[in-house]
Amino acid sequence: MTALEEALDARRYYVGVVDGTFDQDTRHAVVAFQKVTGLPRTGRATPDVVSQLDAAQPPAPLVPEGGPGRVEIDLARQVLFLYEGNTLSRILPVSTGSGKRFCDGGRCRRAVTPTGKFAVYNRISGWRKSDLGRLFNPLYFNQGIAIHGFRSVPPEPASHGCVRIPMAAARWFPERVPNGTPVYVLHGNAE
Repeated sequence: MTALEEALDARRYYVGVVDGTFDQDTRHAVVAFQKVTGLPRTGRATPDVVSQLDAAQPPAPLVPEGGPGRVEIDLARQVLFLYEGNTLSRILPVSTGSGKRFCDGGRCRRAVTPTGKFAVYNRISGWRKSDLGRLFNPLYFNQGIAIHGFRSVPPEPASHGCVRIPMAAARWFPERVPNGTPVYVLHGNAE
């Protein structure tokens, strides 16, 4: 198990502590790798995952000229790429807007994570209770839409529009993403 964690960590997938334990952080890293490579999103380190991991190259940037420090969110693959010093630093699994209809405060709309170029403009440390649920360490980048920790980060879109990241990652992510950091939300390399 240590070799799996080391291989994922070397390829920038966040595994938490490399300790030889297949914990929630390792599972999230496997899911992120499966998302990037187009494998079934099971969270299991099956032989096909291990063989592809051995040959894996870092994914190409979505926005090559996006700036030295930036966040790229790929809606198609449901992953987040953190760049620091113009180098890919971490890859996280995400769950974005489900596309389903919901109503809140007498207003109904679709759960969509909008595409475009944004920037982190506000943050709250710890838990924040919103009308749509609880957010951990939210970093707001588009009106009420934030990148935030959430207890459930399924392999598919499931949020009201925010970008959910695993709780463990949400503990360190805000320290590495200051206000003003560009956030690119795209449907893969197509845009």
